[in-house]
Amino acid sequence: MRFGLRGAALAAALVLGACSGGDPAGVTQSQHERAGDRGLGSTEAPVTLIEYASVACPACAAFHEQVFPTLQEYIDAGQLRFVLREMIAGNAQFAVAGSSLARCVPEDRFYDMIDLLFRQQRAIYQAAQTQGSARAQYLTIARSMGMSEQEFVACLSNEAVNRDVIAADERAAADGITRTPSFLFNGALLETRRAPGDSRATVFLDGEQLLIDGAPVEGGIDAETFRRIIDHLIAQSHSE
Repeated sequence: MRFGLRGAALAAALVLGACSGGDPAGVTQSQHERAGDRGLGSTEAPVTLIEYASVACPACAAFHEQVFPTLQEYIDAGQLRFVLREMIAGNAQFAVAGSSLARCVPEDRFYDMIDLLFRQQRAIYQAAQTQGSARAQYLTIARSMGMSEQEFVACLSNEAVNRDVIAADERAAADGITRTPSFLFNGALLETRRAPGDSRATVFLDGEQLLIDGAPVEGGIDAETFRRIIDHLIAQSHSE
């Protein structure tokens, strides 16, 4: 579930701060990406998976814990290009602060920071509940990524990246994305829902029920379903 809280997100983020950064220049992208996207894997991969996610979204953290290792296999094999588009969901303050920190590290460490933020998400929420503040937890994360406390403070006091993160959320809303995590496979929106007259939830891509070997694909946001979809799209690309 996402929050459309532009003003609240900016105000909340200023408690922790923000940082400066911008769209990476001169980065080669797949045909399904746009300016500002950061990708993992070959731009020539037959499948591009774009995830709309928030580092403060528990469902997104669960996806990265349970499903992303499967995606990594395809990334490493040159068969999948992965792109994360940031949104403000879950705790708005944590979402903006985390995305800001990810924009402060060197470009080649962006996904390392995203991974660490997902893995430390529970600790961040727990620190906020038990200690009254998550700042120390974020500082520990930043230091583990090679940032000094001075760099951390500077990162969290620059309003430019607050605006960048909020703009990314607004672009996602303009894309019609209403919840996190959401996924595009080669530009087609993934949905899991029931077809008319069917009691089972099956996979749809851009409103069309996905059929593999003539049968609907049951499942949801799990490793096996994603593996079946990716394998199908790879096979489809080979037949074109």
